[in-house]
Amino acid sequence: MQLRKPIFPIKNNLLTYLDKYNKTTEISMLYEDLLRFKDYTVIEDKDGKDTLWLSVYYSQWEQEEIQQNLKIIYTYLHSDGDRTTLPFLKVESIEFCTFGNSKPFRIRVKNILNENYTNFYIKKADASRIYGLELEDLLSPHRVNYLVYKDTLIEEHILGIPGDIFIERHLPLCSDLEKSQIAKEFVKFNERCLLGLLGDMRSYNYVVVVTHDYDQIVYRIRSIDFDQQSYEGDLPFYMPQFFKENQLMLELIDEKLEANSVEQYRKEVRSVIAKRILNSFERYSDLISIMKEDHISTDEKINQLKLALYKLTYSYHFKHCDTMGEIVETGLNFIVKNYRKHN
Repeated sequence: MQLRKPIFPIKNNLLTYLDKYNKTTEISMLYEDLLRFKDYTVIEDKDGKDTLWLSVYYSQWEQEEIQQNLKIIYTYLHSDGDRTTLPFLKVESIEFCTFGNSKPFRIRVKNILNENYTNFYIKKADASRIYGLELEDLLSPHRVNYLVYKDTLIEEHILGIPGDIFIERHLPLCSDLEKSQIAKEFVKFNERCLLGLLGDMRSYNYVVVVTHDYDQIVYRIRSIDFDQQSYEGDLPFYMPQFFKENQLMLELIDEKLEANSVEQYRKEVRSVIAKRILNSFERYSDLISIMKEDHISTDEKINQLKLALYKLTYSYHFKHCDTMGEIVETGLNFIVKNYRKHN
């Protein structure tokens, strides 16, 4: 994998799609405007370790305007632009990440009436990331809230415990029954990533969502980073099981699950995804037709991936794919046809 994936521009047909499905907005500030910070301080965690985030500051004459625009953006993301709440909102911090491809800004907004905080992110818009967000919203159990304006992407914060922190601090404290549930969820997460061609799901690129039911704790795993959507040619890149950061999860699966159970969970994921596609077929068809025409990878990577998938599935249809969108469609068509065959 190369260190930096290029940013792919959002073309007019994708922008038209986003407008049709209410994913566009108009704002008075772009990603580049936030890059004009004048000073910063390094943010460390409670153990004094560099988090790779910077708390940034702007010149006095810009600070007020930037904060006001950020509060307006917050209302677009969370309340359809209702500005009656603006007097009760305060931008608590603006932070810039120096790690990763998207170099996001993280904005923390506080409601002064109840002292609650909400984070959101502003990033450079990238077509492949948009495809990742849309496929996540369509194919996974999780909804994704985001907006696009020109080359600026606004993403809602996804709640959960970062996977690396969960594995290190929380997993050892889980009961055997909870560990079995987590193992099952990782199998399902792995399958969703492969089918949707969402790559680079190392432990710090997903979160574990913990929900307290009346007599148990329920665990779910969901991605928080969609930068590596359908770009790399190496097939294991789309399978979280192959990253060393997830080794403990693999050991958990080996310990808690039988091989037939693993296969059953994979089948469940494919069945649910097929139903989601059929239930949102117009939107899915609109998206995949645009993705098939878009070039979000290189010919070399496309050829490498389609050959690997042909060897994995023995499906000759992969050999005829010319774009990453066609590869995604071919894989998803297979599970939809199989679902229809058995239902």
